[in-house]
Amino acid sequence: MNLNPAPTLCLVEDDEIMGESLCDRFRLEGFSVDWHRCAADAQRAIGRTAYALVISDIRLPDFSGETLYTRLREGATDLPPFIFITGFGSIERAVALLKMGAADYVTKPFDLDELVLKVRQLGRPDVDRANAGAQGIGMRLGISAAMQKIEATLPRLAGHAGTVLITGESGVGKERVALQLHSLASGGVERPFVAVNCGAITETLIEAELFGYEKGAFTGAARTRKGVFEQAHGGTLFLDELGDMPLSMQVKLLRAIQERRIVRVGGETPIPVDLRIICATNQDLRARVEAGTFREDLFYRINVIHLRIPLLRERREDILWFARQFLREFSEQHGGGKRVLSAGAEQALVSYPWPGNLRELRHCIERACILSGAPTLEPAALFESWPENALEQSRAADTLDQYIRDCERGYIQQALQRCQGQIGNTAAYLGISRKNLWEKMKRLQIPSRASEGDES
Repeated sequence: MNLNPAPTLCLVEDDEIMGESLCDRFRLEGFSVDWHRCAADAQRAIGRTAYALVISDIRLPDFSGETLYTRLREGATDLPPFIFITGFGSIERAVALLKMGAADYVTKPFDLDELVLKVRQLGRPDVDRANAGAQGIGMRLGISAAMQKIEATLPRLAGHAGTVLITGESGVGKERVALQLHSLASGGVERPFVAVNCGAITETLIEAELFGYEKGAFTGAARTRKGVFEQAHGGTLFLDELGDMPLSMQVKLLRAIQERRIVRVGGETPIPVDLRIICATNQDLRARVEAGTFREDLFYRINVIHLRIPLLRERREDILWFARQFLREFSEQHGGGKRVLSAGAEQALVSYPWPGNLRELRHCIERACILSGAPTLEPAALFESWPENALEQSRAADTLDQYIRDCERGYIQQALQRCQGQIGNTAAYLGISRKNLWEKMKRLQIPSRASEGDES
């Protein structure tokens, strides 16, 4: 892998033993490290240095890592990725930071090798992000309980599962999960990840695409060509839309999965392949089996480990987290400076049903960044037919409790914006106590940008 020389990390840690240990390890890994013992020093350094990544403890002697991040986020147009180090009791604060755009967090005591892997993936500016499924948004799969549960399962699967089935509607992020599993299994070593859409290949060509062919095997086969099984040797083969594979190929795929051997079209010699196979589909394979359009033996062979990715509207807490990640990505890509979402835009995004799931959200944010020149995106910039078709139709499908919750969240966010995030002033504006406001913000998962001194 061709890497830029010594990308520089910013370490913010007041514990001398931990700080020295982390500096020594990351320098051995090929990074340059600037170590700051307090948040104020780090804030000044981040303002004048192009760091590849920031690793910060949350508890610091002068002010918290949380406050450091919110101050930098309000004043900077281009922040490096942040990884936070936190104790178990501060996980809620770390999750709130993820919602605001932080890249990741680790809890003490943490696995140093795991932290190194996270830093390698986030702190290498020249890593080919396109190989991450063109998603371009950090490492985490989301901040919802459902996605955190899947994310917690992946390290165990990475060490043991040779075949995994991922299901979910189109656009929910199945390939993103597959890439995360591949990354964990690779352990920081560059290994091939080969993705193929089984539904996009004609029945006459799919065998040659999967297994390759020998020179002269058919008209036009002017040379020997490896199929995707051989191309993925040593890494991961991602078979997307497996439910669309023709029956005639399913028995051959079953044999290849079972034996981990393939025979090229026009060939006779079995070729061993060592790879992880991840299958994905947006279809109900059990129903396909009952209908006779999917082989029962293949279904049971790939269904040993099954991960179901929920719809985006089933994990609404992920919507704004992903939206901010996409917003940061496309603001940089299309120019126009730093952009933020208005309180109304955030409410509209959370309320919309997202039939196209994560893919539709990504396209929505990209379109807004291209067409709108405003630094603050309003609902009309996100939805072409706002408000008749976007928010109003989605609210009609919500329960009364969800509608009231969305309205309350939006009203509090607007008040916070009007009062510049000051908790005391916002509580007075709303006519409630500070304690009541904090409880509502926690229940509605509204992140605070106030400093620690305003939390009392």
